[in-house]
Amino acid sequence: MIDTTLPRCKWALSSRIEMQYHDEVWGNPVHDSHQLFKMLMLEGQQAGLSWVTILRKWNALCTAYDDFDPERLAQYDDAKRAELVANPGIIRNRLKIAAATTNACAFLTMRDQGLAFDTYCWEFVDGTPIVNHWKDPTQVPSFTPIAQKMSEDLKRRGFSFVGPTIVYAFMQSTGMVNDHIRSCAFRGTAESI
Repeated sequence: MIDTTLPRCKWALSSRIEMQYHDEVWGNPVHDSHQLFKMLMLEGQQAGLSWVTILRKWNALCTAYDDFDPERLAQYDDAKRAELVANPGIIRNRLKIAAATTNACAFLTMRDQGLAFDTYCWEFVDGTPIVNHWKDPTQVPSFTPIAQKMSEDLKRRGFSFVGPTIVYAFMQSTGMVNDHIRSCAFRGTAESI
């Protein structure tokens, strides 16, 4: 049961699905390489759209993309990509669909080189969440120099749909950055993890 009376970050106030995501996921540190990859792919799907669109299509996206399993995504062929383009339940952007395969291959290359995606991502924040203390939601940046650096490195490694804004949203969603504003009731929970 969601207590809609609790103070939350302003972006999460429009719908119950946003509230639930905010309360249970956003800002909580993730240290599982597959989950990190999955969140990066979902953030890439969001490019140009509202996050609530992704939340509403979350289950359909995870089903259509084999839960963003890099091993399976790397095997997607033209027939599978055509199937995704025809799926009305997901984001049917051909470039985003192609990026899933490209990014899975880049992820697997990193893994095969002995670099766990968890280790890679968290090195950008020295293994510890950056806890910001924003008073007002207008203070929260759309990206930071660290997100820019990660974005550039991901692109160098062959990833796509990983611009600095997408990467910063990924960092926020996976707890590398805690951008809950001071008045948010969930800030203490995210800070203590």
